[in-house]
Amino acid sequence: MPPILLHDVIEDVGDVVRLLAQHAPYTPLGGWYRPDSEQDEPTFPMWFQNDWVHADLRVPGSELFLFHERVAQTAREFYDAEVIVPHSVYVNMMAALTRSGPAHTDNPRFHGRDRSNTPMWLLRTMLWSGLFDRYAIAQATSIWWMNDVEGGGLMYWPDGPDRPPREHVGNMANTALVGDNHGMFHQVGPVGPFDQGTRLVTARAELSPTPDGSGDWAVTDQGKVRYQAPLEQYRVSILWKADVYRNEQEQRQQMADTLSIPDVARIFNRDLEERGADVHLDLDRIEDPALIAAVNAVYPEAVPVDKAPSIFDAA
Repeated sequence: MPPILLHDVIEDVGDVVRLLAQHAPYTPLGGWYRPDSEQDEPTFPMWFQNDWVHADLRVPGSELFLFHERVAQTAREFYDAEVIVPHSVYVNMMAALTRSGPAHTDNPRFHGRDRSNTPMWLLRTMLWSGLFDRYAIAQATSIWWMNDVEGGGLMYWPDGPDRPPREHVGNMANTALVGDNHGMFHQVGPVGPFDQGTRLVTARAELSPTPDGSGDWAVTDQGKVRYQAPLEQYRVSILWKADVYRNEQEQRQQMADTLSIPDVARIFNRDLEERGADVHLDLDRIEDPALIAAVNAVYPEAVPVDKAPSIFDAA
């Protein structure tokens, strides 16, 4: 099912501009797909991110997105569900990316297993194996865009990874797509300006407003300004996520049925044995690259058709 497009989501976008400045600086996106990047090498594109709501964190003013009733109601309609439990809000800000972001689904969560207690590679393999659907937490996502920039569209695959993508591009300001980004592949398109190619910074770079009141935002890296432009020239998106349950009874049942890490190993190993696979999920080797590669070969992640080359592939 395709995500639902909303227009005129935020009544006063100036409120968001003030929140962005209040909670600066923003730091480069790392992520599970490039965990070993050097901190002091300029290998990071100018894609900056900050959490506003995560676990015990809730920054002042984030309620503007966290408890946005129109977005929550749209999620209820999308999933035909009664219970929507918002839990995350985070910000993406980017500029000068001549290639796309990665084509991906967002990271899964299961009752009892998430990134706080389980390696990300294992969570994603749990998703793609299909063995843990009973424990999976359905999650709704809203992506809201503050402005229109050169490029910066979103490709998405609502009909599955083996069907051509659709794209939301142009007239994106103050719109949001509400749907299932954990089951649907999506990919950020190249973001301008493009005249000087992709700008790379180190993991220590920071993006914040300049102190002169001009409205410019600057990327400072190891004490030097590497890039500066008005805020409206950065692609700004804010993502909202919520757990979804069809009703309160389902919520109680699922929250009582949790996975331990030995449960995960047992379920995988039973399936691996039934497949006749020459691999065993040994919890003592859970970070062993050879084991990870062997398990992933049995449960490969889909690759969506017509995906664009990613800036992270070239990093």
